Amino acid sequence: MPDTINVRPASVKDAPGIARVHVLSWQSAYAGIVDVDHLANLSIEQRTQRWQAWLSDVEAQFVCVAEIEGGEIVGFAAGTYNREPLDAAYAGELWAIYILPQAQRQGVGRRLVQGVVQALRAQGLTTLIIWALAENPGRHFYEALGGEYIRTKDCTIGEQTLPEVAYGWLNTDALVCL
Repeated sequence: MPDTINVRPASVKDAPGIARVHVLSWQSAYAGIVDVDHLANLSIEQRTQRWQAWLSDVEAQFVCVAEIEGGEIVGFAAGTYNREPLDAAYAGELWAIYILPQAQRQGVGRRLVQGVVQALRAQGLTTLIIWALAENPGRHFYEALGGEYIRTKDCTIGEQTLPEVAYGWLNTDALVCL
């Protein structure tokens, strides 16, 4: 992995790279958690179409990408207004953050969180929530960033019902200075 990683706002042209990271990261992070058939049927092409639509809706969310020299996208993060009315104390939501395994544990996640948080704060969203599958060992990243446990709820992925854990920040000041 090269030393230079650039984090920048995403554009529609990034949809294929984001989709690739999204699918490969799911298949890696959720192996043994999410049904193997569901993971095997994830499609980069279908995910590219979804990302093209999501990235076209610039007012609803902010997405940033991490890329290495040469422009290969190795991670992304996305944030928007909190979509869960039960957790109204949290105005913003980091709804996705995925990094290819070979780019993990190199500060990429922190930089992606920082990029999304700065964009959300520019919109006046200074509190934050994130949901992570309870069995995902990567969820401890949010604890390391100072996220406080909020609650657990069930989510449906394919034919499975799995518990998700919410972490929150009532003040995102510390996340800006990661």
